[in-house]
Amino acid sequence: MARKRNPARLVIALSVAAVLAIFLVYTSIAGGTPSVAPSELAGQTGVVSLAGRVLPGYKGDPYGGGLRFRLRDVEDGSRASVTVLYTGSVSDQFRAGRDVSVKGELRNGVFVAVKDSLVTKCPSKYTAKKDT
Repeated sequence: MARKRNPARLVIALSVAAVLAIFLVYTSIAGGTPSVAPSELAGQTGVVSLAGRVLPGYKGDPYGGGLRFRLRDVEDGSRASVTVLYTGSVSDQFRAGRDVSVKGELRNGVFVAVKDSLVTKCPSKYTAKKDT
């Protein structure tokens, strides 16, 4: 004799799947941290992702405690820059002239970064391949 299946299980499973799908779509579109350049930082509130190029003359120990450095816009025409205070791990690739991204917020004209949020972009990934 065949057992009759309960349709409530199917309805509950499909409802849970729909809620998860909506959550994933929302977080991928609107739930991320906005990414800005130093020239766009003024007026931003809350945590943002700051992307820019490291200027020469950073202070601190990149392999230990805190680090203070300046970031400027990647575009060569912009002269906007901001001081960044960062604590946490630093990649061996960190140096002046490198493009980096760091999360944090602007406080009294200084960008205070979230600990361990520094990401160094590898320049070889973003340059055109040479013809051989």
